[in-house]
Amino acid sequence: MIDTDKVLRSRLDSKNYKKLMQLRNERIFAFVADAVQLCNPERVEVLDDSEEDINRSRVMAVETGEEIKLAIPGHTCHFDGPQDQGRDREVTKYLVKERDVLPASLNQIPRQEGLVEVRGLLKDAMKGRTMIVRFLSLGPANSVFAIPCVECTDSWYVSHSLDLLYRGGYEQLKRLGPDGEFFATLHSCGRLNERMVSVDADKKRIYIDYCTDTVYSVNTQYAGNTVGLKKLALRLTIRKSLREDWLTQHMFLMAVKNKNGRKTYLAGAFPSACGKTSTAMLPGENILADDISYFRAINGECRAVNAESGIFGIIQNVNAKDDPAIWEVLTKPGEVIFSNVLINNGRPYWLGMGIEIPESGINFTGEWWKGKKDEKGQEIPPAHKNARYTVALKALPNCDSELDNPDGILVGGIIYGGRDAHGYPPVQQSFDWTHGMVAYGSALETETTFAIVGQEGVPEINVMSIQDFVSVPICQYIQSNIEFVKKLKKVPLIFGVNYFLRDEHGKFVTGMRDKHVWVKWMERRIHGEVGALRGPTGLLPRYEDLVPLFREVLGKDYQKDDYIKQFTIRVPENIAKMDRAEAFFKKEPYVSSDILDTLAEQKKRLVELQRKVGDRVPPDKLPVVA
Repeated sequence: MIDTDKVLRSRLDSKNYKKLMQLRNERIFAFVADAVQLCNPERVEVLDDSEEDINRSRVMAVETGEEIKLAIPGHTCHFDGPQDQGRDREVTKYLVKERDVLPASLNQIPRQEGLVEVRGLLKDAMKGRTMIVRFLSLGPANSVFAIPCVECTDSWYVSHSLDLLYRGGYEQLKRLGPDGEFFATLHSCGRLNERMVSVDADKKRIYIDYCTDTVYSVNTQYAGNTVGLKKLALRLTIRKSLREDWLTQHMFLMAVKNKNGRKTYLAGAFPSACGKTSTAMLPGENILADDISYFRAINGECRAVNAESGIFGIIQNVNAKDDPAIWEVLTKPGEVIFSNVLINNGRPYWLGMGIEIPESGINFTGEWWKGKKDEKGQEIPPAHKNARYTVALKALPNCDSELDNPDGILVGGIIYGGRDAHGYPPVQQSFDWTHGMVAYGSALETETTFAIVGQEGVPEINVMSIQDFVSVPICQYIQSNIEFVKKLKKVPLIFGVNYFLRDEHGKFVTGMRDKHVWVKWMERRIHGEVGALRGPTGLLPRYEDLVPLFREVLGKDYQKDDYIKQFTIRVPENIAKMDRAEAFFKKEPYVSSDILDTLAEQKKRLVELQRKVGDRVPPDKLPVVA
């Protein structure tokens, strides 16, 4: 056992020691002292929520060379190494204590073995550098949703990113005092080259110790591996919320407005490339969260907050036409960190931005020119396909005013969106909460790869778009979502969307902008303003309700033929969908009758409809419901 106070007094100057001591939390003192003794920094800086300390990270990120100033005021660029361009699944592991059993699908290592390895890599890792001690909050500070977090890092870029992505937590921890619980992250970039880039990619490790709610990260700079509050803390939060009986979701939050100014909040979970960002950022609506949300039952209402307060977004294909709100932020003065884009003449360029990209510049490989190849002989693109932008949500003109409401927002509806060329219609509403959680959420599919061009993609289930991060048996997580409804007097409606349905010729049956109509239909369903048809997989829109919506939202005359193509039930394909889901869940431990019975009941409805009507059931063959 180390003498915590002795270590802190000897390694922190009086100003930083005093700042730390004001927190009155022995576990924080022990965590920081251990980090200092292990990583052996030259100096330690304790930063609080003040503008002075926030500005310190901005300035030092540029002074150390971790970020480069760009031509537009407030814009900077950071580069990660060629082998450090995304979340690294192979070296991201759970530290599992003896006799604990985690799902076999999760990457894991015995706890003691993992601690010895990662702490060995962190030994003296900050020698000659500064350790920055940060205090942040997941969720609005000083609310029932808030989770305080502490991160020790030797990267000013990471510290700068934390300020853009999260709310300050120093004052909150001061108020919580000795009893304040928190998530902890210890990160070091490891050895750096002259470009201030981590060089020991083969020794990269991101280990999650759920026994102490601590993340260890070393030999990496990419924010998804180093900003401990992001997807790494998501894994810890899932376990915490399951223990405490609330929900952690991989969901956006958006406000949909009607002509009279009424706002209705929708949450949405979509796997990658299924329309998540384009839905959350629909023109004329407001965004409140783009990635991670917390849900609690408060006085019988389903209320939610954004765990974060900024966006670490993929920049590829962001352009002026399709993403006007984001484009505005990325092209005007203001605080933005670009990462792994191409820099030419002080300006950033990325793939799919809709303008001509220069043939030379600086990118994640150093000096770049058109035709440059890597060591394998592959041509290097001007910018990485996973290049990112980091920005505070409040910088967006469409940021919702309730972002920091400590009571959260009232959730009116939940959307699950997948990529399904052959089965589900473009939009539908579940019969009830359990049906939606199972048939739309738990059975959520996305088509990931294509064996032969023109043939059906390989469908893969991604439960509630959170499967990769669920650190408990997946069926336990689903069941917690199903049973959450018991706490609610006002139950949100659940919707399924599928923007990728194709006809027999392989052409999409909906336009890219049609999703805005589907969202407006959901808003009216929540307020009981439109009726529906009862299909075997859910409640479908009526043609007469969609006609005025298409005209109002898109200025377009909606044709009956398009409606029939979009909402004809494809019975065999939907039966196959239920068969795939059933096969998936029968292999999972702790699968409940709620899950299997809901899938079986939907399949039964489909089989009965097939017997009565056939393989293709147009919407005019379905009964009308209120």
